[in-house]
Amino acid sequence: MINWIRTIVINWLKRKKPLPQSPLSDFERIRHELKTCDVLLVEGRTKVSEVIKLVTQSSWSHAALYIGRLHDIEDPLLREHVGKFYPGTADKQLIIESELGMGTVVRGLTAYEREHIRICRPRGLSYKDSQKVIAYAIGRLGTTYDVRQIFDLARFLFPWAFLPRRWRSTLFSVRPGKSTQTVCSTMIAESFGSIQFPILPLVKRVDADRVQLFLRNPKLCIPKHFDYSPYFDIIKYPFLDFQLHADQRLLPWQGHARLSAEEKGMYMTDSQELAPLNDDIQ
Repeated sequence: MINWIRTIVINWLKRKKPLPQSPLSDFERIRHELKTCDVLLVEGRTKVSEVIKLVTQSSWSHAALYIGRLHDIEDPLLREHVGKFYPGTADKQLIIESELGMGTVVRGLTAYEREHIRICRPRGLSYKDSQKVIAYAIGRLGTTYDVRQIFDLARFLFPWAFLPRRWRSTLFSVRPGKSTQTVCSTMIAESFGSIQFPILPLVKRVDADRVQLFLRNPKLCIPKHFDYSPYFDIIKYPFLDFQLHADQRLLPWQGHARLSAEEKGMYMTDSQELAPLNDDIQ
């Protein structure tokens, strides 16, 4: 009975909104720009994505680790292990991610072809360290997705004064060493943590000339931390690249496209005029 209810809830949380008519990202440019160990941030369209966005106050609800193609994995044993989880051809670009209802899996990059995505690139990561990060992530393949951690994270971030003690987060009190379940950001944070690569560390001054870094608990890592991190470079390729137009007036503002009822409240047509600034001041 419990498993049946769990399946219904997971299927409801996985329900997706339809894709936008036009993507926000140029997937072809992103696909050719990607390097091993880049982190892909995804806006997400599922019910659980909306929960994560609300809890984390961010547009980014999901993160995936790019591992390249099979031949980019140096260790033959690791390549063989990936092959057990990915039946596709060796020329495909691959990502490792933890997703609700699937657990930690490897699949083709094209799964996010029409999604809103951006690249977060670890700055100064050596080839040797990148292989260690990949090795850790590959070792997590097959682990299940920890649904409870999402709600624990929500309770952890919610002001304690408003919650009865029995409702407060159990992130650190219930089996803190349990490693058989994970979520997307936790898995990636653990992968980088295995080489002591910082995402959003705590910096403590030891004395006048020295500081000490403390790695953030990976269970508290959320997708937007890769976006905020000073140790990751952000790379964006919008579907319509402003750099290709010297003047924004050359962009295709004019046309005959129609706005939906929902879009009319958020966007303007050429027939609409901006209200004078003085109207807002008076």
